[in-house]
Amino acid sequence: MNYTTLLFDIDHTLLDFDATERWALRKLFADEQLEWTEERETRYRSINKGLWAALERGEVTRDVVISERFVTFFAEQGWVVDGKQMDERYRTYLGQGTDLIDGAHELLGQLKGHYQLYVVTNGVSRTQHARLAGSGLLPYFDQIFVSEDTGYQKPMRAFFTYVFDRIPAFRPEQTLLIGDSLTADIQGGISAGIDTCWFNPSQGTAPVELTPTYTIERLEQLLDLLRTTERVR
Repeated sequence: MNYTTLLFDIDHTLLDFDATERWALRKLFADEQLEWTEERETRYRSINKGLWAALERGEVTRDVVISERFVTFFAEQGWVVDGKQMDERYRTYLGQGTDLIDGAHELLGQLKGHYQLYVVTNGVSRTQHARLAGSGLLPYFDQIFVSEDTGYQKPMRAFFTYVFDRIPAFRPEQTLLIGDSLTADIQGGISAGIDTCWFNPSQGTAPVELTPTYTIERLEQLLDLLRTTERVR
């Protein structure tokens, strides 16, 4: 298959969200005079992950995710907080995070000019744009699609319909989605009828029903994959 259009997830795929999140949480905890511990960070991540998973399943709204995660976490610490206000401060810190996955700049630099490059990401638009700009990745992309702007989130079919309708001369058979999440990226791509590439640095195992078209463990492997697909077209 000769791909012409590449859709990239960013968190855990191009940007190191774990490093950025840890820094933002430490700043937030310091603001509240709450001592940072590994256990507290792990607990917050668990609450946050559960809410985002519920959002992907359509069980809660985005507003619930970004407000209730801090209300729930701080309640367990004995704090009563304004969830939306807390999220605003957290988002400010998060937007300053520019930690990259190894090889991100090098990969996009080699792809730019040869493929149409787009971002497809869940999250808050202001935060995601700030992180892409601060990391220097923004100029590589033709357009940025964030769930907050589309009104839908991955893996919803409506999210991808929104994206496809805004890509000039879009052809699904020439499009490849690259992302780390089986539930958001791989499931979303499969449901939308496009090929998928699972970025899997931890070497996990995908269930049969979520088998990606390709799997890579390092970003630079995408270049070899694309060269191979061009040779066999």
